[in-house]
Amino acid sequence: MEEVMFLMNSLWTMVAAILVVFMVGGFILLEAGSTRMKNAGHVAGKTIFTFGLASLVFWALGYGFIFGGNANFFVGMSDFFYDGSLIEDAGLATTVFFVFQLAFAGIAVTIALGGFAERAKFSAYVIFTILFGIIVYPIIAHWVWGGGWLAEHGKQDFAGSTVVHLTGAMAALAATMLLKPRIGKFNKDGSANNLAGHNQVYTTLGVLILWVGWFGFNAGSTVSVDGAFFGFVALNTTLAAGAGAVAATLISWVVLGKSDITTILNGALAGLVAITASCAFVDVWASVIIGFIAGVLVFYSARFFEKRKIDDPIYALSVHGAAGVWGTLSTGFFATPELASVGKPGLFYGGGLDQLGVQLMGVVACGLFAFIVSYAILFIMKKVMGGIRVSEEEEIMGLDMSEHGNYGYPEQMILEESKS
Repeated sequence: MEEVMFLMNSLWTMVAAILVVFMVGGFILLEAGSTRMKNAGHVAGKTIFTFGLASLVFWALGYGFIFGGNANFFVGMSDFFYDGSLIEDAGLATTVFFVFQLAFAGIAVTIALGGFAERAKFSAYVIFTILFGIIVYPIIAHWVWGGGWLAEHGKQDFAGSTVVHLTGAMAALAATMLLKPRIGKFNKDGSANNLAGHNQVYTTLGVLILWVGWFGFNAGSTVSVDGAFFGFVALNTTLAAGAGAVAATLISWVVLGKSDITTILNGALAGLVAITASCAFVDVWASVIIGFIAGVLVFYSARFFEKRKIDDPIYALSVHGAAGVWGTLSTGFFATPELASVGKPGLFYGGGLDQLGVQLMGVVACGLFAFIVSYAILFIMKKVMGGIRVSEEEEIMGLDMSEHGNYGYPEQMILEESKS
């Protein structure tokens, strides 16, 4: 029986890992569709490259820093250059667990690089991916998932509202601040122009792929088939996404007088991000509330950043940052005594403010660490590399041609050039 459970756990987690990797396809379509045609090939290619590079970094150092033994305050100090050895008593194959965690590391850096969109040099992606994968993501993941100090305090983050989404968003914030807005985004009076993405259908399909992949992200984090608990987690996940989409639709209708498609898509993603921390700790009804609040929050968050002249083409700061904060805090309200396998019940279940305090501490510590270290990395890169942003001429030309020498849409772009 134990051998059967070992095999089933390994199989389920491997399927989940594949779903998480498939989310990279969702990010490609989401980011490419949300940006302009002249940058589409660049967006797609750099996403594949950086995921591959992040995988190698995770194999060499990231996994050991997160889960290795002989740990200090920041990281573990063993299991570097993982050799694929199998530990039979781990409940599932350690090789499968490694691949599953590798996928999460790749998603975190993909979120972070959203803050670079349409204006960063390709070389900046390369260097930042390596350094983010060594000294940003692993430290936060170790604190929460690797037995670090936040784990000892009972921080609840089942699948990564903080570890993956907030960490990536804070790195994206550092990038947007240092890179400055895209040419033409803001006028001299501070008003913003809409630099519309070139393909809303791509963006929508990207969101659907991410929604499907999230079943691997959240439900797969059970790393077990015991009691089919993954089904409960999946249920909470999809209800939160639906509630987020509905809430975003309603708020855009009320404020804008129309149901804005971009807002609807961001609402669904915000619901998914928010429920990522709490999906295993809260009742079904609470997942709807968590998702609904996230859908409203993402609408106002996007407007907040734009008013402060922060150019975030992919809405990483609102979808992954603001919703990640809310999702992390939500367990401090809604975690039930029966489901709180980590930490304590939330405020609404007689747990007082204890768990909410731990969640808030985790948000502040991880958010500040990710932002400060990412900002320092990028600031040093900017000085050493003579800038991390392409020239004005290259940005106007488009990164497809200036960085790679060809177009993502060659027929269309050559036609446009001939007309001009």
